Amino acid sequence: MRQTTLSIVAFFAPVFAVLYWLTIPRGEWIAVAVAQLVVMLLAGIGLVGFLRTCIWVDDTGISERGFFGQYSSFPIRQIASVVVLDLYQSGATDTHPQLFVTGADGQLLVRMRGQFYSRGAMDIVADELGAPVVRVPEPMTLAELNRLRPELLFWFERRVTGRTPHSAEPGLDLDVDLGP
Repeated sequence: MRQTTLSIVAFFAPVFAVLYWLTIPRGEWIAVAVAQLVVMLLAGIGLVGFLRTCIWVDDTGISERGFFGQYSSFPIRQIASVVVLDLYQSGATDTHPQLFVTGADGQLLVRMRGQFYSRGAMDIVADELGAPVVRVPEPMTLAELNRLRPELLFWFERRVTGRTPHSAEPGLDLDVDLGP
């Protein structure tokens, strides 16, 4: 949250400063103030969405309230496995932990991203669910995860590969077991 806030301020502060500098002498600063208010309102809505995001685990299953307020709940009997791995950030050498709770057919039920949840929170969820936990030892890129288990990714992260899920390129040695 801190990084996102700093990025927003670092971008918009100089932009609005220049816009005010150009428009105040002409008396046209009202449009800039309205635009700044809209940006601040959108940032506030984003902050509220972030702070309301939550995951609960109890003896009945797992429940999630997402960024946009959508609520989903899955009973323990529907949970087949938990996959924990480190995913490289795009264009960087840093990794973020990822936790995927999957159903019997391999579908994604709940995802915890390291950008929003700590590794400790992920470990608590994995331990509390009681489902088999698959821990991938080596970090992966988004492309590798897309090739191995595209169903774990959000629609906007998937790339068309021309392969069916769980298939690999011929001659490519993949010793990674991502569970069912």
